Amino acid sequence: MSAAGLMARINRTFVLSLLIAASSIFLLFQLYNYRQYSSQNGLDALSSKGYLSGKEAHWHLLKRFLGLVHKFKLPVFLVDTASLNLLSQDAVLYRDSQLKEPHCSFLCTHRDFTTFALFGNLWKYDAALLDAAAERGLELLEVHGKDPRLISMDDLTAKEIPLHFLFRFNSRLVHVVVLYERSGKYLWHGPLRLRSSMDRTFAPFGKLDFGHHAGAYDSCVDSNSDGTHSLQSIHWPELILTTLDGLDVRIPKNYSRFLHEHSSSRFLECHCKEAKAFYQLYPEDTSPEAVDFRMRAKSLLHLASKVLSVLGVPFWLSSGTCLGWYRQCNIIPYSKDVDLGIWIKDYRHDITQAFQKAGLPLKHKFGKVEDSLELSFQGNDVKLDIFFFYDEGDIVWNGGTQAKSGKKFKYVFPRFSLCWTELMELKVRVPCETGDYVMANYGPNWNVPVKTWDWKTSPFNVHENGVWPVREWDDVIQVY
Repeated sequence: MSAAGLMARINRTFVLSLLIAASSIFLLFQLYNYRQYSSQNGLDALSSKGYLSGKEAHWHLLKRFLGLVHKFKLPVFLVDTASLNLLSQDAVLYRDSQLKEPHCSFLCTHRDFTTFALFGNLWKYDAALLDAAAERGLELLEVHGKDPRLISMDDLTAKEIPLHFLFRFNSRLVHVVVLYERSGKYLWHGPLRLRSSMDRTFAPFGKLDFGHHAGAYDSCVDSNSDGTHSLQSIHWPELILTTLDGLDVRIPKNYSRFLHEHSSSRFLECHCKEAKAFYQLYPEDTSPEAVDFRMRAKSLLHLASKVLSVLGVPFWLSSGTCLGWYRQCNIIPYSKDVDLGIWIKDYRHDITQAFQKAGLPLKHKFGKVEDSLELSFQGNDVKLDIFFFYDEGDIVWNGGTQAKSGKKFKYVFPRFSLCWTELMELKVRVPCETGDYVMANYGPNWNVPVKTWDWKTSPFNVHENGVWPVREWDDVIQVY
């Protein structure tokens, strides 16, 4: 080979080597940039073994989601019941933010989803969330529903608001339930109802912690000087920022209380449409006397709720007060009293003293703790009746006593559970099976007003229950 040919061959080899070296450097640079971007945006794909285990995959999903939370400043906190049940005070105080590899002990449970809550009052919806989620490889399903705060008998229409967000990655899910403050100063979330066009295989909807029904939680939210809210203005659930599994998350400080609330959070709306139909048949009494009574009854109901809440005694709307909520979303103006129910197991001997200290003197006490106990307190021209309920197998009942004869009466109801609702800007309980409860007490014509009512004979569920022995009258019949 000539010297010229040899030189040409060497030049080609050199150029080829140079191109290979330049390409390698370029690829390494691209890989470095990708890993930097992935690290910042939660797009890590593989573990050191070359594949992701179930927990690792879920950890990466959470990292991507929390990247969105940081970018959009979403006011979210952890409400996943499985994760919160794994926590202890030591776990909350332990900050493992120095971990370099995915380490998922609390946020990655036996389930394929993790649940967060978002304060709807502290966040303005941003449609860019969908695109940002897609950039991170996340599929997003949004579920909207009517805003019940805007529904009334005067206007049954309402704009739709976001209720639930579901972020999916590789069949794993982050569920975000949106909490809104209601007029009764509590937090509410709506049910998760899919429209016919939505993908019903997107998530294991039947297994989710939230969405089977609406829910309600205690809250105390102060407004800032400009009328807005912030995370710092929320007293309950009080949140703390901690690090779990190497990820910064907010959790309820008293997560045990939150879990307890969640177990009995089901919420029922009053039936505005049916109430409107009722008032079309029976026009609302707007006389000054009726308006005045409703205001006094509202004040009494709020006071009774405060007293019993301080005592830790759960109660529900009973008798005519329950009927008023169920039938007309209001208090019945001719009922002349407020009726509450309490399980006898929740009776406290200091109940009477607490009400009297609040300015409500005892009007009468009938029965005894073991049988047919009933308390009545005198408010401001409105009487507060408290009926104690007894559990008896397949039924529950409360008692009544006729003072002049000592006759006993028994009002029988089918068993029921308790739900939250709102009446007169107050979060209160009612029987979840309200229709059965009202039907038992008032019969099939419960939706027809009856202004003449005899408590001994009118109720459909009343039964004579004997007579108190005369020797016990001083104890079981006390009228003040």
